[in-house]
Amino acid sequence: MEQNNSETKQHKRRVRYKGKYPRKFSEKYKEHNPEKYADTVEKVISKGSTPAGMHIPIMVNEILDFFQIKPGMHGLDVTLGYGGHSGQMLKQLKGEGHLYALDVDPIESVKTKERLAQKGYGEEILTIKQMNFAQIDELMKETRPFDFILADLGVSSMQIDDPQRGFSYKNDGPLDLRLNPNEGIAASQLLQNLSQEELAGMMVENSDEPYAEEIAKTIVADIKAGMAIDTTMKLHNEIEKALEDIVIEDKKDVVKKSSARVFQALRIDVNREFEVLYEFLAKLPEVLAPGGKIAILTFHSGEDRLVKKAFKEYQRQGIYEEIAKDVIRPSKEECFRNSRAHSTKMRWAIKAQ
Repeated sequence: MEQNNSETKQHKRRVRYKGKYPRKFSEKYKEHNPEKYADTVEKVISKGSTPAGMHIPIMVNEILDFFQIKPGMHGLDVTLGYGGHSGQMLKQLKGEGHLYALDVDPIESVKTKERLAQKGYGEEILTIKQMNFAQIDELMKETRPFDFILADLGVSSMQIDDPQRGFSYKNDGPLDLRLNPNEGIAASQLLQNLSQEELAGMMVENSDEPYAEEIAKTIVADIKAGMAIDTTMKLHNEIEKALEDIVIEDKKDVVKKSSARVFQALRIDVNREFEVLYEFLAKLPEVLAPGGKIAILTFHSGEDRLVKKAFKEYQRQGIYEEIAKDVIRPSKEECFRNSRAHSTKMRWAIKAQ
């Protein structure tokens, strides 16, 4: 009997690799489908690490306690990422109401849409859009004000773990750092156009880098000499070179921390993150329903200052009836289970009725 090819699902073998363990990210099948390997995931999390290829949502309990989501509510997650927060908020809706979710990343948003659909969250309750959250006013043309809005400003672990995205020197890859690789210019191109003063100023403003002058001097001098700093490892090596003659205790750790700050500073500039956040905060009151709640997770002082200032000003104007008096931090237990939670700060506000 002839089989119908359209109904026959062909088995696709995973890519094989040389040696005992996969070396390239493209060969690491568990990283590309982590949820399929629950035992491995739990083992990694229990040791205080994030499994490569997935993202652990931060401060879920604190967010849900604040939102008090009820079935029938209308919500918005402006930073979808891996979908961890969205999934938990959808559970609270219990099939009634609607959640919108935004993400600028065309690669990860498609994967997350499929992942949530497999869990039963289809378009009748979830609408995902590839959109920058600075454009929330555009979203209002097709929907109504929201009862709750979440913004998690951290970079997703999946982006950090994929060397092709250029967010980390852990595995060498192109120095890109764009959240949407189809728009704007890569970090390698940005470096070509910056003066020593501009580069040092960016590192101080975006990440409080204490060795900004030394690092900027080395990078700009080498670029002028004809070096192309176009991979993540080349940038890391430049930072190591810049700090070579400085007398510092535990230099290896200092270089590691400076590299993290320099990558952060470049990422913020490449993606215009402060400008985007400023626009988002300015438009928030228009998209929140009366009594609506906003919670924002920040990961460095620059972001937190912008959020704190905006919330205080809107409260002074009577737009927000209540704001968080102090930042809320993740518990020690959560920080142990997820090392990437350490720097998280949560602030919230409630719009006046």
